Amino acid sequence: MSESVNLPALGESVTEGTVTRWLKNVGDRVEVDEPLLEVSTDKVDTEIPSPIAGVVEEILVQEDETVEVGTALVKIGDGSSSSDGGSDSSDSGADDANAAAADAEEPEAAPSTEQEAETPAPEPTEPEPAPAGQTQPAAPQAPSAPPAAAPVPAAAPVPPPAAAPPAAVPAQAAPAAAPAPASAPSATAAAAVPNPTQDGAASGYVTPLVRKLANEQGVDLSTVTGSGVGGRIRKEDVLAAAAKAPAASAAAAPAAASGPFVAEVSPLRGTREKMTRLRKVVAERAVQSMTSTAQLTSVVEVDVTKVAQFRDAHKAEFLEKTGSKLSFMPFFALAASEALKAHPKINSTVEGDEIVYPETENVSIAVDTERGLLTPVIKDAASLDLAQFSKSIADLAERTRNNQLKPDELAGGTFTLTNTGSRGALFDTPVVFLPQSAILGTGIVTKRPAVVKVDGQEAIAIRSFVYLALSYDHRIIDGADASRYLVAVKNRLEEGNFAPNLGY
Repeated sequence: MSESVNLPALGESVTEGTVTRWLKNVGDRVEVDEPLLEVSTDKVDTEIPSPIAGVVEEILVQEDETVEVGTALVKIGDGSSSSDGGSDSSDSGADDANAAAADAEEPEAAPSTEQEAETPAPEPTEPEPAPAGQTQPAAPQAPSAPPAAAPVPAAAPVPPPAAAPPAAVPAQAAPAAAPAPASAPSATAAAAVPNPTQDGAASGYVTPLVRKLANEQGVDLSTVTGSGVGGRIRKEDVLAAAAKAPAASAAAAPAAASGPFVAEVSPLRGTREKMTRLRKVVAERAVQSMTSTAQLTSVVEVDVTKVAQFRDAHKAEFLEKTGSKLSFMPFFALAASEALKAHPKINSTVEGDEIVYPETENVSIAVDTERGLLTPVIKDAASLDLAQFSKSIADLAERTRNNQLKPDELAGGTFTLTNTGSRGALFDTPVVFLPQSAILGTGIVTKRPAVVKVDGQEAIAIRSFVYLALSYDHRIIDGADASRYLVAVKNRLEEGNFAPNLGY
C-alpha cells in the first residue's frame, strides 16, 4: 500500500512551486523528515521533507515541472510495488541507486571520512589531473602492485619513474609518493574515501561560489567530503577544511607566490545553463523596478573609527555573553533603522497616487547564496539593540543559505540593507526592489590617513572609513531627503555612542 506526498503550503502568498531536483530515486528508502526533493518558488528555494517513512515507489512530478500547492509529488509505500513500477524506465541500475542512497544516509560517517581524507595533506594537487572519482583511489594502489610481485622494499621507488611519462608533472609525483609510506594505514583508509555518490567534486555538483571559496582558501575540493544532500560540498565544508589545515595552506602560499600567476578557470566557461526559477523572478523584478521607478543613488563617506574602537573593546565580552560575533553590520543596521524613524519617507511605499508610511521599520537583509540573492526580513528593526541585530542577521543568513527559511520571512520588508563590502567593494549603486522605495549599501571598512583636529590643531592620523550608498525612488524621495537621511546615519556612526545599545 502506498501513500502520496503532496506539495505543502510554503507561505501565505505562495500558490505554486517548481521541482528543481529530486533527492531520492525510485526504489530509495526514505525516513520521516528526510529531504525528498528541492522546490523553487517565487520567494525561496527549499527542501521538502518526507512526512512518512517508506520506499519511493513512483515519482509523479518531474524536474522543472511547475505544479500548484496540494499536487501529489511522489508515492511512498512499503516497497512491495516498487519492483513492478517500471524501475527499468526510471533508473538503469536500482542497485546502484540503493547503494548511493545508503551512502547518503550516513551523516555520522562524514566527519570521520573528512578527517581521513585530510591526513595525506601533501597530496592535494594529485586529484586535479584525474577528475574521475574512481581514478583517485587507483593511483596509490598502482605503486603497491610491483612490491607485491617483488618483495624487495627498494623496488618501491622504481615504479614512479615508469609512471613519470603519463604524469605531466614529475616534480609533484615525488612529494606525493613520500608521505604514503609514512602513514600507510591512514593512506589506505583515505584511498577508500572518494566515493562517486558522496564526493561533491566527483559528482560535479559544486557551485561556482563554493569553487571560488575553495580556491581562495587553498582547499582541494577532492579532499573534502560534502555534508549537503547527496554529498554536495557546501560553503561550510570548505571553511571547515581550511580551518583544519592551516599549516598546509601556509606552506602552499609561498609556493604559489613564487610561481607565475595562474588565473582561476571557472567550470562554467564555454557552457550554458538554464536559469533557475529564483533567478528568473529576480531578473523580472529588477527590470520591472528599473523601468517603473526613477532610481538615483547618493553616497556619503563615514569615519567609523569610534565604532571600530568600540567594537574592538567589546567584541570578546560580546561573544561570551551573547554567543554572537560583533561585526560592523549590527552597527550599520541599528543606525540605519533608527534614522528611518526620523525620515519615514525613506521607509515609505507607493500605492497608486498615495504614499504609504508604515508603522514599523521592517529591514530586509540581502544574503548572498549559491542560488542567488535573497532578502529575509527583520521585523520592527528600529526597536532592536546590537545583540538582537547580531543574532537575527546571523540566524537569517545561515537559514537562508541552508534552505531553511520560511517563505513568509521574505515578505513585509519596507527597506533593504545590503553589505556590498563583504566582497571587497568600496560601494555600488544597489537596485531598489518594489514595493520598497530605498536600499542602503554599506561598503568595505578601510583604514587610511586623514586630516583630523587634535587640540584645535590639524594633524594626520590613521582612520577607518566606509562609504554608504543610498539608492532611492526619485518619484517620492528627493535628493535633499536622501541626503538628510544619510547624514543622520553618518552622525550616529561617527558619534560612536553605542554602549547603551549593547543589549546585555
